[in-house]
Amino acid sequence: MNNADEPIIHIHPHEFHHHNSADPHRVSFALSDVILGGQDGLVNVLGVILGVAAATGDPYIVIVAGLAATFAESVSMGAVAYTSTLADADFYESEREREYRHILEVPNLEKQEIREIYAQKGFDGDLLERIVDTITANKDVWVAVMMAEEHQLVPTNRRNAFRSALIVGFAAIIGSLIPLAPFVFLPVTTGMIISVLVAALVLFVVGAFKARMTVGHPGKSGLEMAIIGTVSALVGYAVGAILKVPMGP
Repeated sequence: MNNADEPIIHIHPHEFHHHNSADPHRVSFALSDVILGGQDGLVNVLGVILGVAAATGDPYIVIVAGLAATFAESVSMGAVAYTSTLADADFYESEREREYRHILEVPNLEKQEIREIYAQKGFDGDLLERIVDTITANKDVWVAVMMAEEHQLVPTNRRNAFRSALIVGFAAIIGSLIPLAPFVFLPVTTGMIISVLVAALVLFVVGAFKARMTVGHPGKSGLEMAIIGTVSALVGYAVGAILKVPMGP
């Protein structure tokens, strides 16, 4: 039975279904992987094809170089996502084991750290001591709090490594093909202009969308991503222009 002084909270079935069917953390990680792979693929391949186009002026070489960079980039990015996820999981486990050892070896020091953490959050007196006693009564809870509050670490699921690699790799392919597409249909000079403009627009949209999904001003975030990505890619053009293949007699 409910206490008469406690408010009765009514939860609509739609809210309950939404809360249990949508994992915001999983969505956030997937969005991060898509942006990471897509942005990296787009910027890197744009830099490669601009450099090759400036150096050779040959559309066939540009397309071949772009495709080679596309698939090399996707495999590389996928591999990095896979290994970095496993590395994060290994690091979390090593820190977690270290905290268990500290609880056994220096429990008073670790208990004082819990006290300081919650004192900084504004708790004091008997309430603070009850919080400390409750947390330190269970070693698993104790370690989990230390990992989250002291080390600012969250557990990484190793099973997500392969999934993350696929998302990043596929996003890198899609991102890489965006600046390459104009060279299939247009002359090299026109293709370079259109490729840069399209890439800048896509980067702006991605930056704005990222800001809407997280925090920040969409226009500012989009503009920053577009400028940074475009300037980075233009470095490839500068290298190609400097090392331009000399034309025959």
